[in-house]
Amino acid sequence: MATVDMDPEVARGLFEEGATVVLLGVPEGTELGIDYKSWQVGPRFRGVKMIPPGLHFLHYCSSNAPDRGGETGPRTGLFLTLKPREILLAHWDPKEEDLDFSATQNEDEVGRVRAVLRDLDPFLGPYPYEVMRKWVSLTDRVNQELATRLQPLSGRVCAFSDVIPELQLTHTKDRDEQNLPRNDTECQSMREGLDRLPRMKPREGTELRFSPIPRQTYPPGATPAQITQCSLDLSYALDSLLEKHHQQQPLNVLGELQFAFVCFLIGNVYEGFEHWKRLLALLCRSEEAMRQRRDLYLGLIAVLYHQLGEIPPDFFVDIVSQDNFLTSTLQVSWHESLKSRILGFIFIFILLHFLPKVNVVIHLTLRVDLPVEIQLV
Repeated sequence: MATVDMDPEVARGLFEEGATVVLLGVPEGTELGIDYKSWQVGPRFRGVKMIPPGLHFLHYCSSNAPDRGGETGPRTGLFLTLKPREILLAHWDPKEEDLDFSATQNEDEVGRVRAVLRDLDPFLGPYPYEVMRKWVSLTDRVNQELATRLQPLSGRVCAFSDVIPELQLTHTKDRDEQNLPRNDTECQSMREGLDRLPRMKPREGTELRFSPIPRQTYPPGATPAQITQCSLDLSYALDSLLEKHHQQQPLNVLGELQFAFVCFLIGNVYEGFEHWKRLLALLCRSEEAMRQRRDLYLGLIAVLYHQLGEIPPDFFVDIVSQDNFLTSTLQVSWHESLKSRILGFIFIFILLHFLPKVNVVIHLTLRVDLPVEIQLV
């Protein structure tokens, strides 16, 4: 792990007051990181020190030894909320290729580690303070309660889902009972071959628990005109989501947007990207909500500003259609944002920040029915 140039007195204070994550037995060559930084573990590695209090994302990938190919496995991560001077203790489980934090519950073992913490200092890597500002800007809306509610019950965020068959079809007769094609005959078509594959589902407790985006965008008993209006303006669907999942704290939906983005950006979880896209589209297509929930949309603009800075230029361009998801989504909310002078100016600033990065053009037109004030100096 790289060292950080820091005043010795400052480093001493951070060591004393910061949290420490002691990780014992992590194999050499394992890719391990915290928040926005990762390293390859060396033979002397025993953990991370000087961690500032608050929410953090610890992530790691197991890997084979170089003489066995050196392949790296999928990324696994967990969200931690650390307190000043707190010590977390974990042992590497070689069978599961995962960290076992059960030792943290053993006060005697944690006490022994605390007593020799200074002796462990040379084996602990410092927290990467050079990326702390970026990490905070990407997660300032995510609190411990929200992270606990959204992450899997297992506590692990995995790049690849742990899936199991929906039905245990061990024998041919089991497939016959379900009216499924037999496996002991030759496939006659690609479709038949696909039908023979088992249907999989995530193992219970391993799936991310995002707020479901409402499928029905209009109220019960709506007239055809109301259905059309609610299909164009998704404010009803957004209000339904907020009332069901974020009733006490509507602004927590911004935390969910950040949580999904971090799961994808750092955790390599594609499901996080898909939820981020759907949630962002819902927010940007809710015109009435923009007028009624000003604080929410001012917060959304700030969240987007920091997220757009982390997006590769061509990432959101569909390979086939060359259609850019973000440009089409942001264009929807352009005209409505102009109805608020503050939202309009900030939105223009976001677009000016975003457009040069992706090298695309958004066709924007000014509404002729909006007043324009010109000041001559």
